[in-house]
Amino acid sequence: MQDQRAGNTHVLRLDRGEEIVTELTRFCKSRGIALGLVTGIGAIDRATIGLFRPAEKRYEATELTGDHEILSLSGNVTTMNGEVYLHLHITLGDAAHRAWGGHLNAAVVSATAEIFVTVLEGTCERAMDGTVGLNLMRFGSSTP
Repeated sequence: MQDQRAGNTHVLRLDRGEEIVTELTRFCKSRGIALGLVTGIGAIDRATIGLFRPAEKRYEATELTGDHEILSLSGNVTTMNGEVYLHLHITLGDAAHRAWGGHLNAAVVSATAEIFVTVLEGTCERAMDGTVGLNLMRFGSSTP
């Protein structure tokens, strides 16, 4: 991965073979980024995406292989238990121009990925909400 900074935004280029979630997590940790926005495009050849099943309080994972364009990568950086927590969604296009999308668990870059991380001031901590079954953002002194 290579990067440069432009104001409060980090411009990243991930290369072939790099896993997006791992690299973004490592990058945010190394830069002390606790709150931010993520957006990106690129190409991958393997991905695991998820769909949350609220009634069952679990994610259902789907594995995709083969050439896919990243039509949209979006999400946020927060913290949970003081550690970087990424919440990312992705839309992928396949060779037949069908779109696949969901919560991003993992994706391996096949050519390149161009990702922007915009740093926001402050922090936002997450905690597990047992009623919903997700790690929800907490605000102020309230808890989920």
